[in-house]
Amino acid sequence: MGQSRDAFFIGNQWVPPASDRRFELINASTEEVIGTVPEAVEADIDAAVAAARKAFDGSGWSDAKPAERANAMQRFAEAITRRSDEIAHMVSIQNGMPLSISQMLEGQAPVDVVKYYSGLAHSLEQDDIRDTPMRKAAHVEKSPIGVAAAIVPWNFPVTLALSKIAPAMIAGCTMVIKPSPGTVLDSYILAEAALEADLPPGVLNWVAADRDAGAYLVSHPGVDKVAFTGSTAAGRMIARTCGELLRPVTLELGGKSAAILLEDADIDTFMDNILFTSLLHSGQTCFNGTRILAPKKRHAEIVDALVASVEALQIGDALDPATQLGPLASRAQRQKVEDYIAIGKDEGRLVAGGGRPKNTERGWFVEPTVIADLHNSDRIAQEEIFGPVLAVIAYEGEEEAIRIANDSPFGLGGSVWSADTGRATSVAQKIQSGTVGVNGYQPLLGAPFGGIKASGLGREFGPETVAAYQNVKSIYMIG
Repeated sequence: MGQSRDAFFIGNQWVPPASDRRFELINASTEEVIGTVPEAVEADIDAAVAAARKAFDGSGWSDAKPAERANAMQRFAEAITRRSDEIAHMVSIQNGMPLSISQMLEGQAPVDVVKYYSGLAHSLEQDDIRDTPMRKAAHVEKSPIGVAAAIVPWNFPVTLALSKIAPAMIAGCTMVIKPSPGTVLDSYILAEAALEADLPPGVLNWVAADRDAGAYLVSHPGVDKVAFTGSTAAGRMIARTCGELLRPVTLELGGKSAAILLEDADIDTFMDNILFTSLLHSGQTCFNGTRILAPKKRHAEIVDALVASVEALQIGDALDPATQLGPLASRAQRQKVEDYIAIGKDEGRLVAGGGRPKNTERGWFVEPTVIADLHNSDRIAQEEIFGPVLAVIAYEGEEEAIRIANDSPFGLGGSVWSADTGRATSVAQKIQSGTVGVNGYQPLLGAPFGGIKASGLGREFGPETVAAYQNVKSIYMIG
Protein backbone atom coordinates (compact mmCIF):
# COMPACT_ATOMS: atom_id res chain seq x y z
CA MET A 1 0.00 0.00 0.00
CA GLY A 2 2.52 2.53 -1.20
CA GLN A 3 -0.06 5.35 -1.42
CA SER A 4 -0.88 5.35 2.31
CA ARG A 5 -0.67 8.60 4.28
CA ASP A 6 -0.54 9.12 8.03
CA ALA A 7 -1.33 12.78 8.70
CA PHE A 8 -3.55 15.72 7.87
CA PHE A 9 -2.36 18.97 6.28
CA ILE A 10 -3.12 21.62 8.91
CA GLY A 11 -1.33 24.96 9.26
CA ASN A 12 1.33 23.91 6.73
CA GLN A 13 2.24 20.98 8.96
CA TRP A 14 1.65 17.26 8.64
CA VAL A 15 -0.41 16.74 11.78
CA PRO A 16 -1.06 13.26 13.26
CA PRO A 17 -4.76 12.35 13.46
CA ALA A 18 -6.66 12.37 16.74
CA SER A 19 -7.89 8.80 16.24
CA ASP A 20 -6.83 5.59 14.53
CA ARG A 21 -9.79 5.59 12.14
CA ARG A 22 -8.79 5.30 8.48
CA PHE A 23 -10.26 5.33 5.00
CA GLU A 24 -9.35 2.65 2.47
CA LEU A 25 -8.69 3.83 -1.08
CA ILE A 26 -9.57 1.40 -3.87
CA ASN A 27 -8.63 1.29 -7.56
CA ALA A 28 -11.98 1.57 -9.36
CA SER A 29 -10.68 -0.36 -12.38
CA THR A 30 -9.24 -3.32 -10.48
CA GLU A 31 -10.97 -3.25 -7.07
CA GLU A 32 -7.53 -3.46 -5.44
CA VAL A 33 -6.70 -1.51 -2.29
CA ILE A 34 -4.13 1.14 -3.16
CA GLY A 35 -3.67 2.75 0.24
CA THR A 36 -5.21 4.15 3.38
CA VAL A 37 -5.47 7.64 4.87
CA PRO A 38 -6.57 8.96 8.25
CA GLU A 39 -10.23 9.78 8.82
CA ALA A 40 -10.91 13.02 10.64
CA VAL A 41 -12.94 13.15 13.82
CA GLU A 42 -14.26 16.29 15.51
CA ALA A 43 -10.94 17.05 17.18
CA ASP A 44 -9.21 17.09 13.78
CA ILE A 45 -11.88 19.40 12.38
CA ASP A 46 -11.38 21.69 15.38
CA ALA A 47 -7.64 21.81 14.72
CA ALA A 48 -8.11 22.63 11.03
CA VAL A 49 -10.65 25.37 11.72
CA ALA A 50 -8.40 26.82 14.41
CA ALA A 51 -5.49 26.95 11.97
CA ALA A 52 -7.64 28.64 9.33
CA ARG A 53 -8.96 31.12 11.89
CA LYS A 54 -5.46 31.96 13.11
CA ALA A 55 -4.32 32.52 9.53
CA PHE A 56 -7.29 34.75 8.80
CA ASP A 57 -6.95 36.83 11.94
CA GLY A 58 -3.19 37.10 12.23
CA SER A 59 -1.15 36.07 9.18
CA GLY A 60 -1.73 39.19 7.13
CA TRP A 61 -3.35 37.16 4.36
CA SER A 62 -6.79 38.73 4.75
CA ASP A 63 -5.29 42.25 4.91
CA ALA A 64 -2.93 41.82 1.97
CA LYS A 65 -3.63 43.58 -1.29
CA PRO A 66 -5.28 41.34 -3.91
CA ALA A 67 -2.14 41.64 -6.05
CA GLU A 68 -0.07 40.11 -3.26
CA ARG A 69 -2.50 37.22 -2.93
CA ALA A 70 -2.47 36.85 -6.71
CA ASN A 71 1.30 36.43 -6.67
CA ALA A 72 0.97 33.62 -4.14
CA MET A 73 -1.74 32.03 -6.27
CA GLN A 74 0.49 32.17 -9.32
CA ARG A 75 3.16 30.27 -7.39
CA PHE A 76 0.50 27.78 -6.35
CA ALA A 77 -0.60 27.35 -9.99
CA GLU A 78 2.98 26.72 -11.06
CA ALA A 79 3.43 24.13 -8.32
CA ILE A 80 0.23 22.38 -9.40
CA THR A 81 1.39 22.43 -13.02
CA ARG A 82 4.51 20.52 -12.05
CA ARG A 83 2.26 17.88 -10.53
CA SER A 84 -0.50 17.80 -13.13
CA ASP A 85 0.41 14.39 -14.54
CA GLU A 86 0.63 12.92 -11.04
CA ILE A 87 -2.73 14.44 -10.11
CA ALA A 88 -4.46 13.11 -13.23
CA HIS A 89 -3.01 9.64 -12.67
CA MET A 90 -4.11 9.61 -9.02
CA VAL A 91 -7.65 10.73 -9.83
CA SER A 92 -8.02 8.10 -12.54
CA ILE A 93 -6.91 5.32 -10.21
CA GLN A 94 -9.30 6.35 -7.47
CA ASN A 95 -12.53 7.20 -9.28
CA GLY A 96 -12.14 5.54 -12.68
CA MET A 97 -12.02 8.68 -14.82
CA PRO A 98 -10.27 7.83 -18.10
CA LEU A 99 -6.75 9.21 -18.07
CA SER A 100 -7.28 11.02 -21.37
CA ILE A 101 -10.05 13.01 -19.66
CA SER A 102 -8.45 13.47 -16.25
CA GLN A 103 -5.33 14.93 -17.88
CA MET A 104 -7.52 17.72 -19.25
CA LEU A 105 -10.14 18.18 -16.55
CA GLU A 106 -8.18 17.31 -13.40
CA GLY A 107 -4.60 17.98 -14.48
CA GLN A 108 -4.78 21.17 -16.53
CA ALA A 109 -8.17 22.69 -15.69
CA PRO A 110 -7.37 23.32 -12.00
CA VAL A 111 -4.31 25.33 -13.03
CA ASP A 112 -6.48 27.41 -15.34
CA VAL A 113 -8.96 28.04 -12.52
CA VAL A 114 -6.27 29.34 -10.15
CA LYS A 115 -4.74 31.54 -12.84
CA TYR A 116 -8.13 32.91 -13.83
CA TYR A 117 -9.03 34.04 -10.33
CA SER A 118 -5.58 35.43 -9.64
CA GLY A 119 -6.08 37.51 -12.77
CA LEU A 120 -9.06 39.25 -11.16
CA ALA A 121 -6.82 40.99 -8.63
CA HIS A 122 -6.79 44.31 -10.46
CA SER A 123 -10.58 44.59 -10.53
CA LEU A 124 -10.74 43.89 -6.78
CA GLU A 125 -8.39 46.77 -6.03
CA GLN A 126 -10.50 49.43 -7.70
CA ASP A 127 -12.34 51.86 -5.41
CA ASP A 128 -16.13 51.65 -5.57
CA ILE A 129 -17.47 55.16 -4.96
CA ARG A 130 -21.15 55.56 -5.83
CA ASP A 131 -23.24 58.63 -6.35
CA THR A 132 -26.73 58.41 -4.87
CA PRO A 133 -30.04 60.22 -5.51
CA MET A 134 -29.58 61.79 -2.07
CA ARG A 135 -26.66 63.84 -3.45
CA LYS A 136 -24.32 62.05 -1.09
CA ALA A 137 -21.59 59.57 -1.96
CA ALA A 138 -21.29 56.04 -0.66
CA HIS A 139 -18.04 54.14 -0.43
CA VAL A 140 -18.73 50.42 -0.93
CA GLU A 141 -16.05 48.26 0.66
CA LYS A 142 -15.64 44.53 0.14
CA SER A 143 -13.73 42.42 2.65
CA PRO A 144 -13.04 38.69 2.94
CA ILE A 145 -15.83 36.82 4.66
CA GLY A 146 -13.53 34.77 6.89
CA VAL A 147 -12.98 31.03 7.20
CA ALA A 148 -14.65 29.04 4.41
CA ALA A 149 -15.42 25.32 4.54
CA ALA A 150 -15.23 23.54 1.18
CA ILE A 151 -16.84 20.11 0.85
CA VAL A 152 -15.69 18.43 -2.34
CA PRO A 153 -17.18 15.42 -4.21
CA TRP A 154 -15.44 12.40 -5.66
CA ASN A 155 -16.25 12.84 -9.35
CA PHE A 156 -13.98 15.86 -10.15
CA PRO A 157 -12.16 16.22 -6.84
CA VAL A 158 -9.37 18.57 -7.92
CA THR A 159 -11.14 21.00 -10.24
CA LEU A 160 -14.15 21.25 -7.93
CA ALA A 161 -11.85 21.87 -4.97
CA LEU A 162 -10.00 24.64 -6.81
CA SER A 163 -13.29 26.16 -8.00
CA LYS A 164 -13.86 26.97 -4.33
CA ILE A 165 -10.29 27.51 -3.20
CA ALA A 166 -9.26 29.99 -5.91
CA PRO A 167 -12.06 32.58 -5.51
CA ALA A 168 -11.79 32.29 -1.72
CA MET A 169 -8.03 32.90 -1.88
CA ILE A 170 -8.20 35.98 -4.09
CA ALA A 171 -10.93 37.36 -1.81
CA GLY A 172 -8.62 36.89 1.19
CA CYS A 173 -10.36 33.98 2.92
CA THR A 174 -8.74 30.98 4.55
CA MET A 175 -10.10 27.47 4.11
CA VAL A 176 -10.77 24.03 5.50
CA ILE A 177 -11.24 21.54 2.66
CA LYS A 178 -12.97 18.20 3.20
CA PRO A 179 -12.40 15.82 0.29
CA SER A 180 -14.65 12.83 -0.34
CA PRO A 181 -13.52 9.59 1.34
CA GLY A 182 -13.23 7.94 -2.07
CA THR A 183 -10.77 10.46 -3.54
CA VAL A 184 -8.37 11.69 -0.89
CA LEU A 185 -4.91 11.00 -2.27
CA ASP A 186 -5.07 13.85 -4.79
CA SER A 187 -5.60 16.32 -1.95
CA TYR A 188 -2.20 15.40 -0.53
CA ILE A 189 -0.61 16.34 -3.84
CA LEU A 190 -2.35 19.73 -3.72
CA ALA A 191 -1.14 20.20 -0.16
CA GLU A 192 2.43 19.54 -1.28
CA ALA A 193 1.95 22.15 -4.00
CA ALA A 194 0.74 24.64 -1.38
CA LEU A 195 3.89 24.02 0.64
CA GLU A 196 6.12 24.50 -2.39
CA ALA A 197 4.29 27.73 -3.21
CA ASP A 198 5.06 29.00 0.30
CA LEU A 199 1.46 29.88 1.09
CA PRO A 200 1.08 31.30 4.60
CA PRO A 201 0.40 28.61 7.22
CA GLY A 202 -3.29 27.95 7.70
CA VAL A 203 -4.54 29.48 4.46
CA LEU A 204 -5.36 25.99 3.14
CA ASN A 205 -6.05 22.97 5.35
CA TRP A 206 -7.15 19.49 4.24
CA VAL A 207 -8.98 16.95 6.43
CA ALA A 208 -10.73 13.91 4.95
CA ALA A 209 -13.88 12.97 6.83
CA ASP A 210 -17.18 11.13 6.57
CA ARG A 211 -20.62 12.75 6.47
CA ASP A 212 -20.97 13.09 10.25
CA ALA A 213 -17.66 14.92 10.60
CA GLY A 214 -18.54 16.92 7.49
CA ALA A 215 -21.79 17.99 9.15
CA TYR A 216 -19.76 19.04 12.18
CA LEU A 217 -17.59 21.19 9.93
CA VAL A 218 -20.64 22.81 8.31
CA SER A 219 -22.03 23.80 11.72
CA HIS A 220 -18.68 24.72 13.30
CA PRO A 221 -18.78 28.09 15.08
CA GLY A 222 -15.40 28.99 13.58
CA VAL A 223 -16.67 28.72 9.99
CA ASP A 224 -18.09 31.78 8.23
CA LYS A 225 -19.04 30.37 4.82
CA VAL A 226 -19.76 26.93 3.32
CA ALA A 227 -19.26 25.82 -0.29
CA PHE A 228 -20.56 22.37 -1.23
CA THR A 229 -20.73 20.28 -4.37
CA GLY A 230 -22.63 17.01 -4.18
CA SER A 231 -26.05 15.44 -4.12
CA THR A 232 -29.25 17.42 -3.80
CA ALA A 233 -30.23 15.41 -0.70
CA ALA A 234 -27.00 16.31 1.09
CA GLY A 235 -27.28 19.89 -0.15
CA ARG A 236 -30.72 20.26 1.43
CA MET A 237 -29.32 19.17 4.81
CA ILE A 238 -26.45 21.63 4.54
CA ALA A 239 -28.87 24.38 3.50
CA ARG A 240 -31.02 23.72 6.56
CA THR A 241 -28.01 23.98 8.86
CA CYS A 242 -26.71 27.15 7.22
CA GLY A 243 -30.19 28.66 7.17
CA GLU A 244 -30.55 28.16 10.91
CA LEU A 245 -27.13 29.70 11.48
CA LEU A 246 -27.70 32.46 8.88
CA ARG A 247 -24.42 31.29 7.35
CA PRO A 248 -23.72 32.02 3.67
CA VAL A 249 -23.66 28.88 1.55
CA THR A 250 -23.01 27.94 -2.08
CA LEU A 251 -24.58 24.69 -3.27
CA GLU A 252 -23.71 23.06 -6.59
CA LEU A 253 -26.02 20.06 -6.69
CA GLY A 254 -27.48 17.46 -9.03
CA GLY A 255 -29.01 17.57 -12.47
CA LYS A 256 -31.07 15.74 -15.04
CA SER A 257 -30.34 17.85 -18.06
CA ALA A 258 -32.05 17.59 -21.42
CA ALA A 259 -30.32 17.46 -24.80
CA ILE A 260 -32.91 18.75 -27.29
CA LEU A 261 -32.36 17.66 -30.87
CA LEU A 262 -34.46 19.91 -33.09
CA GLU A 263 -35.78 18.51 -36.37
CA ASP A 264 -32.95 20.05 -38.39
CA ALA A 265 -30.19 18.91 -36.03
CA ASP A 266 -27.09 17.28 -37.47
CA ILE A 267 -27.30 13.86 -35.81
CA ASP A 268 -23.68 13.00 -36.62
CA THR A 269 -22.45 16.13 -34.83
CA PHE A 270 -24.45 15.24 -31.74
CA MET A 271 -23.11 11.67 -31.73
CA ASP A 272 -19.56 12.92 -32.17
CA ASN A 273 -20.00 14.94 -28.99
CA ILE A 274 -22.07 12.53 -26.91
CA LEU A 275 -19.14 11.35 -24.82
CA PHE A 276 -18.62 14.86 -23.43
CA THR A 277 -22.21 16.13 -23.42
CA SER A 278 -24.08 13.09 -22.09
CA LEU A 279 -21.67 10.39 -20.92
CA LEU A 280 -18.73 12.31 -19.47
CA HIS A 281 -16.95 10.28 -16.78
CA SER A 282 -19.33 7.35 -17.36
CA GLY A 283 -22.28 9.62 -16.67
CA GLN A 284 -20.92 10.67 -13.27
CA THR A 285 -21.11 14.36 -14.10
CA CYS A 286 -23.85 16.61 -12.74
CA PHE A 287 -24.45 18.51 -15.97
CA ASN A 288 -24.61 15.53 -18.34
CA GLY A 289 -27.50 15.72 -20.80
CA THR A 290 -28.92 12.27 -20.06
CA ARG A 291 -32.47 13.02 -21.25
CA ILE A 292 -32.33 12.86 -25.04
CA LEU A 293 -35.32 14.69 -26.52
CA ALA A 294 -35.93 13.45 -30.06
CA PRO A 295 -38.49 14.78 -32.56
CA LYS A 296 -40.99 12.04 -33.42
CA LYS A 297 -40.23 12.30 -37.12
CA ARG A 298 -36.58 11.38 -36.46
CA HIS A 299 -37.01 9.30 -33.32
CA ALA A 300 -36.08 5.94 -34.86
CA GLU A 301 -33.07 7.47 -36.64
CA ILE A 302 -31.81 9.03 -33.43
CA VAL A 303 -32.29 5.84 -31.41
CA ASP A 304 -30.37 3.83 -34.00
CA ALA A 305 -27.57 6.38 -34.01
CA LEU A 306 -27.38 6.34 -30.21
CA VAL A 307 -27.11 2.57 -30.17
CA ALA A 308 -24.32 2.61 -32.73
CA SER A 309 -22.48 5.39 -30.90
CA VAL A 310 -22.51 3.90 -27.40
CA GLU A 311 -21.67 0.41 -28.64
CA ALA A 312 -18.57 1.82 -30.36
CA LEU A 313 -17.19 3.42 -27.20
CA GLN A 314 -14.02 1.88 -25.80
CA ILE A 315 -14.58 0.63 -22.24
CA GLY A 316 -11.62 -0.32 -20.09
CA ASP A 317 -9.08 0.42 -17.38
CA ALA A 318 -9.00 4.12 -16.56
CA LEU A 319 -5.22 4.25 -17.06
CA ASP A 320 -5.38 2.88 -20.60
CA PRO A 321 -4.96 5.87 -22.96
CA ALA A 322 -7.47 4.29 -25.37
CA THR A 323 -10.26 4.09 -22.78
CA GLN A 324 -13.24 6.37 -23.35
CA LEU A 325 -15.47 5.04 -20.56
CA GLY A 326 -13.95 3.84 -17.33
CA PRO A 327 -15.59 2.14 -14.36
CA LEU A 328 -17.97 3.76 -11.93
CA ALA A 329 -16.34 5.18 -8.84
CA SER A 330 -17.47 2.58 -6.30
CA ARG A 331 -19.30 -0.69 -5.82
CA ALA A 332 -22.21 1.18 -4.25
CA GLN A 333 -22.44 3.53 -7.23
CA ARG A 334 -22.52 0.60 -9.65
CA GLN A 335 -25.30 -1.04 -7.64
CA LYS A 336 -27.31 2.18 -7.68
CA VAL A 337 -26.96 2.47 -11.45
CA GLU A 338 -27.88 -1.17 -12.02
CA ASP A 339 -30.98 -0.71 -9.88
CA TYR A 340 -32.04 2.21 -12.07
CA ILE A 341 -31.42 0.19 -15.23
CA ALA A 342 -33.79 -2.46 -13.88
CA ILE A 343 -36.41 0.26 -13.35
CA GLY A 344 -35.79 1.56 -16.86
CA LYS A 345 -36.37 -1.87 -18.39
CA ASP A 346 -39.85 -1.86 -16.88
CA GLU A 347 -40.63 1.71 -17.89
CA GLY A 348 -39.28 1.71 -21.44
CA ARG A 349 -37.45 -0.31 -24.07
CA LEU A 350 -33.82 -1.28 -23.53
CA VAL A 351 -32.04 -0.80 -26.85
CA ALA A 352 -28.36 -0.80 -25.81
CA GLY A 353 -26.27 -1.92 -22.88
CA GLY A 354 -27.94 -2.74 -19.61
CA GLY A 355 -25.29 -5.06 -18.20
CA ARG A 356 -21.61 -5.31 -17.37
CA PRO A 357 -19.01 -5.32 -20.17
CA LYS A 358 -17.89 -8.82 -21.08
CA ASN A 359 -14.26 -7.76 -21.47
CA THR A 360 -13.90 -6.62 -17.83
CA GLU A 361 -13.52 -9.26 -15.15
CA ARG A 362 -12.73 -6.76 -12.40
CA GLY A 363 -13.68 -3.18 -11.71
CA TRP A 364 -17.01 -1.44 -11.23
CA PHE A 365 -18.00 -1.29 -14.89
CA VAL A 366 -21.44 -0.79 -16.41
CA GLU A 367 -22.19 -0.75 -20.12
CA PRO A 368 -23.40 2.54 -21.58
CA THR A 369 -27.15 2.05 -21.68
CA VAL A 370 -29.90 3.52 -23.85
CA ILE A 371 -33.57 3.21 -22.91
CA ALA A 372 -36.17 4.41 -25.44
CA ASP A 373 -39.96 4.82 -25.51
CA LEU A 374 -39.98 6.68 -22.22
CA HIS A 375 -42.33 9.30 -20.86
CA ASN A 376 -40.81 12.29 -19.10
CA SER A 377 -42.77 11.35 -15.96
CA ASP A 378 -40.94 8.00 -15.69
CA ARG A 379 -38.47 7.69 -12.82
CA ILE A 380 -35.65 6.98 -15.24
CA ALA A 381 -36.30 10.40 -16.80
CA GLN A 382 -36.87 12.37 -13.59
CA GLU A 383 -34.26 11.12 -11.12
CA GLU A 384 -30.52 11.66 -11.26
CA ILE A 385 -28.82 8.31 -11.91
CA PHE A 386 -25.19 9.43 -12.07
CA GLY A 387 -24.24 6.68 -14.46
CA PRO A 388 -24.03 5.94 -18.21
CA VAL A 389 -27.78 5.69 -18.76
CA LEU A 390 -29.53 7.70 -21.47
CA ALA A 391 -33.30 8.18 -21.50
CA VAL A 392 -34.80 8.86 -24.96
CA ILE A 393 -38.08 10.82 -24.98
CA ALA A 394 -40.02 11.65 -28.14
CA TYR A 395 -41.68 15.03 -28.63
CA GLU A 396 -43.96 16.72 -31.16
CA GLY A 397 -43.00 20.30 -31.92
CA GLU A 398 -40.63 22.81 -30.42
CA GLU A 399 -42.97 23.98 -27.66
CA GLU A 400 -43.44 20.46 -26.36
CA ALA A 401 -39.68 19.95 -26.34
CA ILE A 402 -39.28 23.05 -24.19
CA ARG A 403 -42.08 21.94 -21.88
CA ILE A 404 -40.51 18.50 -21.41
CA ALA A 405 -37.06 19.95 -20.83
CA ASN A 406 -38.45 22.25 -18.13
CA ASP A 407 -40.58 19.52 -16.52
CA SER A 408 -37.84 18.52 -14.10
CA PRO A 409 -37.02 19.21 -10.47
CA PHE A 410 -33.51 20.11 -11.63
CA GLY A 411 -32.08 23.00 -13.64
CA LEU A 412 -28.32 22.75 -14.08
CA GLY A 413 -27.31 22.05 -17.69
CA GLY A 414 -28.79 21.23 -21.07
CA SER A 415 -28.14 21.65 -24.76
CA VAL A 416 -30.00 22.49 -27.96
CA TRP A 417 -28.92 21.14 -31.34
CA SER A 418 -29.91 22.69 -34.67
CA ALA A 419 -28.46 23.64 -38.05
CA ASP A 420 -29.84 27.11 -37.29
CA THR A 421 -27.79 28.59 -34.44
CA GLY A 422 -30.24 31.44 -33.97
CA ARG A 423 -33.14 29.04 -33.60
CA ALA A 424 -31.19 26.90 -31.13
CA THR A 425 -30.28 29.99 -29.11
CA SER A 426 -33.92 31.07 -29.00
CA VAL A 427 -34.90 27.67 -27.59
CA ALA A 428 -31.97 27.74 -25.14
CA GLN A 429 -33.24 31.03 -23.74
CA LYS A 430 -36.51 29.32 -22.79
CA ILE A 431 -34.88 26.47 -20.91
CA GLN A 432 -35.16 26.77 -17.13
CA SER A 433 -31.55 26.05 -16.28
CA GLY A 434 -28.46 27.76 -14.95
CA THR A 435 -26.48 26.81 -18.08
CA VAL A 436 -27.35 25.68 -21.60
CA GLY A 437 -25.14 24.83 -24.57
CA VAL A 438 -25.85 25.44 -28.25
CA ASN A 439 -24.65 22.60 -30.51
CA GLY A 440 -22.46 21.32 -27.70
CA TYR A 441 -21.94 21.70 -24.01
CA GLN A 442 -18.89 22.78 -22.05
CA PRO A 443 -18.68 24.90 -18.90
CA LEU A 444 -16.57 27.92 -19.84
CA LEU A 445 -14.21 29.42 -17.28
CA GLY A 446 -15.13 33.08 -16.85
CA ALA A 447 -18.88 32.47 -17.22
CA PRO A 448 -20.98 31.64 -14.13
CA PHE A 449 -21.77 27.93 -13.68
CA GLY A 450 -24.50 26.67 -11.37
CA GLY A 451 -28.12 25.67 -11.18
CA ILE A 452 -31.63 26.65 -10.23
CA LYS A 453 -34.41 24.65 -8.57
CA ALA A 454 -33.02 21.46 -7.00
CA SER A 455 -29.67 22.02 -8.74
CA GLY A 456 -28.44 24.49 -6.17
CA LEU A 457 -27.71 28.03 -5.09
CA GLY A 458 -24.93 30.32 -6.21
CA ARG A 459 -22.39 30.15 -9.00
CA GLU A 460 -18.81 29.04 -9.65
CA PHE A 461 -16.27 29.56 -12.46
CA GLY A 462 -17.12 33.21 -13.04
CA PRO A 463 -16.18 36.54 -11.45
CA GLU A 464 -19.51 36.49 -9.58
CA THR A 465 -18.10 33.71 -7.40
CA VAL A 466 -15.68 36.04 -5.62
CA ALA A 467 -18.60 37.99 -4.13
CA ALA A 468 -19.72 34.82 -2.35
CA TYR A 469 -16.52 35.01 -0.28
CA GLN A 470 -16.84 38.70 0.57
CA ASN A 471 -18.69 40.88 3.03
CA VAL A 472 -20.01 44.18 1.69
CA LYS A 473 -20.04 47.39 3.72
CA SER A 474 -21.45 50.76 2.65
CA ILE A 475 -19.82 53.82 4.16
CA TYR A 476 -22.19 56.78 3.78
CA MET A 477 -20.31 60.05 3.24
CA ILE A 478 -22.85 62.34 4.89
CA GLY A 479 -20.78 65.30 5.96
